[in-house]
Amino acid sequence: MVQRKLHQKKRQVMIFITLILSWEAGSETIRYSVLEETESGTFVANLTKDLGLRMGELAARGARVVFKGNRQHLRLDPGTCDLLLNDKLDREELCGSTEPCVLPFQVLLENPFQLFQAALVIRDVNDHAPEFPAREMQLKISEITIPGKVFPLKMAQDLDAGSNGLQSYIISSNPHFHILTRNRKDGRKSPELVLDKALDREEQPELRLTLTALDGGSPSLSGTTEIQILVLDSNDNAPEFAQEFYEAQVPENSSLGSLVITVSARDLDAGSFGEVSYALFQVDDVNEPFEINANTGEIRLKKKLDFEEFQSYQVDIEATDGGGLSGKCSVVIKVLDVNDNAPQLTMSSLTSPIPENLPEILVAVFSVSDADSGHNQQVICSIHDNLPFVLRPSVENFYTLVTEGALDREERAEYNITITVTDMGTPRLKTEHNITVLVSDVNDNAPAFSQTSYTLWVRENNSPALHIGSVSATDTDAGANAQVTYSLLPPPDPLVPLASLVSINPDNGHLFALTSLDYEALRAFEFHVGATDRGSPALSSQALVRVLVADANDNAPFVLYPLQNASAPCTELVPRAAEPGYLVTKVVAVDGDAGQNAWLSYQLLKATEPGLFGVWAHNGEVRTARLLSERDAPKQRLVVLVKDNGEPPLSASVTLHVLLVDGFSQPYLPAPEAEAAAAAPADPLTVYLVVALASVSSLFLFSVLVFVAVRLCRRGGAASAGRCPVAEGHFPGHLMDVSGTGTLSQSYQYEVCLTGDHRTGEFKFLKPVFPNLLVQDTEREIKESPSCRNSFVFS
Repeated sequence: MVQRKLHQKKRQVMIFITLILSWEAGSETIRYSVLEETESGTFVANLTKDLGLRMGELAARGARVVFKGNRQHLRLDPGTCDLLLNDKLDREELCGSTEPCVLPFQVLLENPFQLFQAALVIRDVNDHAPEFPAREMQLKISEITIPGKVFPLKMAQDLDAGSNGLQSYIISSNPHFHILTRNRKDGRKSPELVLDKALDREEQPELRLTLTALDGGSPSLSGTTEIQILVLDSNDNAPEFAQEFYEAQVPENSSLGSLVITVSARDLDAGSFGEVSYALFQVDDVNEPFEINANTGEIRLKKKLDFEEFQSYQVDIEATDGGGLSGKCSVVIKVLDVNDNAPQLTMSSLTSPIPENLPEILVAVFSVSDADSGHNQQVICSIHDNLPFVLRPSVENFYTLVTEGALDREERAEYNITITVTDMGTPRLKTEHNITVLVSDVNDNAPAFSQTSYTLWVRENNSPALHIGSVSATDTDAGANAQVTYSLLPPPDPLVPLASLVSINPDNGHLFALTSLDYEALRAFEFHVGATDRGSPALSSQALVRVLVADANDNAPFVLYPLQNASAPCTELVPRAAEPGYLVTKVVAVDGDAGQNAWLSYQLLKATEPGLFGVWAHNGEVRTARLLSERDAPKQRLVVLVKDNGEPPLSASVTLHVLLVDGFSQPYLPAPEAEAAAAAPADPLTVYLVVALASVSSLFLFSVLVFVAVRLCRRGGAASAGRCPVAEGHFPGHLMDVSGTGTLSQSYQYEVCLTGDHRTGEFKFLKPVFPNLLVQDTEREIKESPSCRNSFVFS
């Protein structure tokens, strides 16, 4: 069988199929036989053994039995796979007079596809007795009839076949007739009455005989009819037909009343004895579709013909004259096939849904048939060309529908396939069969995030469990394969405490801040979020999430110089001869916030003599505003306010002590608070405490100095001779910037010095040193150092 693929709108596969089911592939058809009327469920055969298969292979390969027209006369036992009778069978109903009665069927196996041809032979049982069409027949025979004359009689019918069918006729004992059984061309047996002794109407005008039909069954069944013989006066000639046999052809689609053929008989007698009338000799199921005109001998159609039911008829015609004599002839009427039956498609197996990503999947197995014959029986099977499926002819009249390549459910999840079966008759008839094939999902698509990276903003000091944003991923698969679960992936830096910072809802991808974030401690961090489907195997993808902490104005300015926690703060010395704009000192402050929240401005909040000093708003420099005079108080107290630019603004203040002197030769003068303390009488207990505290402080200071000296030696050398004195100190911990950016870092401290020239009065940032001293100890060092006004510490 050759498969051709036509490059047209439809892909067609053509195969010529005959309705006579036989095995033409070189192997014999397996035949099974059962008696008709056998009870349902009766064992027929061990199919596994007959097909040469392993035990259990029939069930594993989805075996099924397929009969033409979807009539399941046999079934497979689900446990043993034995072939069992599905229902009680009537041979006469299934095959009529056809002998032998053979019902072809196929055994269909899947995975892999395989087809076995088989046939079920239904053996006849003698369950029907012969029957005559009438309970009585009448014959009119002239008394001058010569012995040996044969008179045909009406046949009996027996629905059984073979030896169980009608075999012979017998007649009741009489001196005038015997019966003869004649075999007809169509296989039926007809009775003929033979005259043995001449009749005498005057002696016996009427005879009654019993005709019996016998079949060949065991026991034999019979049927009877009465024959009434009327003896007539002399009528020398019986009607004679022009032909003993007539032949005619009629298309099966002929309309009712159509003329089939005209028969003619003549009688040589005159008068009423020469007048001939025509009649069907025997009216039964065989010649029921026809009728004859008694006067003209025209045979016409009175019932629709069906070639698929009967291909030919043999009709007996009787011509009778006015004297009662008759003659007979036979008419063989052949029915011509027309294309009046559309092809039929019988679906034997359909698999839906089918998995995606697999090529050459067997989707369906079906058979096609056409009840017509010859050219009208040839069929073409086709499907639309734009489908990823192909039709392949298999054995006999079977086809398989397979996928042309691997299918993709995400591209198309359902296919509506129309299988068209067209015959080659005129006009062409076709049948369309629609099937729906679903494509099942395979987990072949990983979830995909809507963005490759996400940037989220969170204002510091947020409330815990705050929803800060969401990530979203979709999966083009279906069912559980498309259900996505979100998770936080381990950060590349194990030092980042991701589990304590954020959490994610595994169902919807919502992200939450678990703790209150501090911009000064953590300005930004990033991590990866994973999306995993629930398929098998599970597929996943990931996206980068970057969280930026927005600064809030939550840190007030911090004054680095002058130090306010020293036990004896330094006093700034200003010569009375200073010009306006003379730099007295510089207030140094920082703000742990960022951006405009860290922009600082300075202003003079209080002064002993307003208008004597001024503060530059942007750099904190304290300068003289006018010339000094003898009337100005020698001791001045200034309060400088440092304010940031946040919303709301935060501020800090610092108190400065300024001593107006005529020159720098005067000894160091303590602050007014120190003078007041010195003027007060000393309490003995206070003296003891001061001495003890001084001792401990001196010992601690000595230890610190030794430690500093050792560390400086490790640095590889001492400072140059012209270097400024150094003091060290710490910033508060909340000014730490863990990201390494910002104003200052806790990991560094800086050497700072003020020049001796008050006109410049600028400070310099030198190289970093390691933090080793506490602020209190450093301040104490400043207090004890006479050059404290030229040095200060910040970190």
